[in-house]
Amino acid sequence: MERRVAASPETVKKFIGLGAAVAVEAGAGLASGIADADYAAAGAEVGARASVLSGAGIVLGVQAPEPASLAGAAPGARVVAMHAPAANPDRAKAYAAAGYEALAMELMPRITRAQSMDVLSSQSNLSGYKAVLDAAAEYNRAFPMMMTAAGTVSAAKVFIMGVGVAGLQAIATARRLGAQVSATDVRSATKEQILSLGAKPIFVEAVKGIEGEGSGGYATEMSDEYKAAQAQLVSAHIAKQDIVITTALIPGRAAPRLVSDAQIATMRPGSVLIDLAVEAGGNVEGAVAGEIVVKHGVKIVGHRNVPSRLAADASLLYARNLFNFLSAFWDKDTQAPVLPDDDEIVKGVRLTLDGKAVHPMLEPVLGGA
Repeated sequence: MERRVAASPETVKKFIGLGAAVAVEAGAGLASGIADADYAAAGAEVGARASVLSGAGIVLGVQAPEPASLAGAAPGARVVAMHAPAANPDRAKAYAAAGYEALAMELMPRITRAQSMDVLSSQSNLSGYKAVLDAAAEYNRAFPMMMTAAGTVSAAKVFIMGVGVAGLQAIATARRLGAQVSATDVRSATKEQILSLGAKPIFVEAVKGIEGEGSGGYATEMSDEYKAAQAQLVSAHIAKQDIVITTALIPGRAAPRLVSDAQIATMRPGSVLIDLAVEAGGNVEGAVAGEIVVKHGVKIVGHRNVPSRLAADASLLYARNLFNFLSAFWDKDTQAPVLPDDDEIVKGVRLTLDGKAVHPMLEPVLGGA
C-alpha cells in the first residue's frame, strides 16, 4: 500500500509562489498526516480526481499511475513520479502512446546540482533507519549492553551489507541503539565511511584492484573471483551475527544475492534478517516480498515499500525533491518549467516525449516506439 503523497502544504505554497495553480485530490495526504484543510490553507484547490486532473499540465505522483487513469489532463502533460521503467516497460509504452511526457524521478543522475532532487537518497535514508527499528521489533533481545544486578546483557551484533545511503543510516541508527555494528560493501571507498560512523568494516583484502564503483556512485556487478572471496569472508562473519540488514541494489537489474540459505542456517535461532531489496528480487535467499518468514529459526523480514511505512517524513522529503526539480527549470515568463533536451538531468529522467520512448533504458524493450 502506498501511503506517501507527492505534495505537501509547504511545496504547494512554493509552487503557487512561482505562479502555478495547484489542485490536490481529496484525501491524498491523509495517510501521511496531511488533511485536505491543510492543502486548502496553503492555497490549493481540493477536489475529486476528475476535477483535479482537468487541464493539468503537470501531474505529480509517488508511484506512477496507469496512463488510462489520467483522463482529462492536458495533451502532453508531464507526469512526474517514480515510473520503474525497467520493471514496467509496457506502462512506459502506454505513456508514449497517450502522448504524456513521463519523468522518472528515480532515474535522477547523481550529480552535485541534482542532490536536492534525488528521491532515491531521500527515501533510502528513511529505509535504512526503519530497517533497524524493524529489526529491533522482531529481535527478542535488547540492542545495547546492559549491566544489571542480575548480570550483564550483551549488546546485539548487527551486520549491514551494502553501504549506500540506506546502509549508512542503518549503521548510524544501530549504533545509536547501542549495538555492535559491522558493515561491508563492494566499493572500497566506503571503508572510511564505515569507520567514521564507529562501525567495523568487513572487506575482502586478498582480491586487489576491484573497486566496485559504477557511474553515479552506484555499485556494479562483481567478478566471480571477488564474489567467491566475499562469500567466504561473509559466511564466517554472518554466523556470529544477531541481525543482518541487506541493502544492495543495482539500478535496472535484479538485486544481487548476498545471503544464501546455507549461510542463514549458520545463524543462531532468533536472529533476524532484514532484506531492503526484496522487491527487486531480494538479497536474501528465501525472502518473500510483503512477508516475514522463518527459516532455520531465523526471521527473514521482507517488508514492501519501506519508506511508505514512514509516510509523513517520506512525503515531506519526496515533495521537496519534486519541487526542487521543477523549480530548477522554471521559466518566469511562461510560469512553467522548460526542460532542455541537452540537459543532463532532463536526459536522465525523461522516459517519453511527443509520443515516443526516448530513454536509453527503454530502447531494448520498445525500440524507441
